[in-house]
Amino acid sequence: MNLLDHIDVVPDFPKEGINFYDIQSILKKPKIWQSALDELTGRVKATNPDVIVGIESRGFLTGVPVAGALGLPFGMVRKKGKLPGEVIGQEYALEYGTDKIEIQKDLIAPGMKVAIMDDLLATGGTMAATGDLIRKVGGEICIATCIIELFELGGKEKLDFPFEALIQAPLDP
Repeated sequence: MNLLDHIDVVPDFPKEGINFYDIQSILKKPKIWQSALDELTGRVKATNPDVIVGIESRGFLTGVPVAGALGLPFGMVRKKGKLPGEVIGQEYALEYGTDKIEIQKDLIAPGMKVAIMDDLLATGGTMAATGDLIRKVGGEICIATCIIELFELGGKEKLDFPFEALIQAPLDP
């Protein structure tokens, strides 16, 4: 099965000139979605993580079921101000300006092996910042996974930890 055949591409969203790869299209197909989750679960399991983190918000869709299947805790990486309690943050550069992501302080203990999950890797900025945040609290990244990698944007080159995507997609399908 070619997973890319089941993912809708929405032209000019969220702005003109952008092709949006919409994973909602596979969420509506339970057998296809389960197949993708099974593949992600196998790849993550092979790295023997202690905890899974998902990047807001579509990383929650992949991370929670994989964590559940592996009997592992799950934690959220969210934008600044979205998590209760004590948090640790990481600022990162955007095309124009900066943004900040956070995790709860007690999520990752020093030495824990962490799997990072998201739906799509584009420029790699948020994924790289998540890696920096995990290392800041003493975690070790064993793998980062996505369903889709937009390989032409070179996001993978910004990552200094193992990364795997189920499919590589062009900017213009």
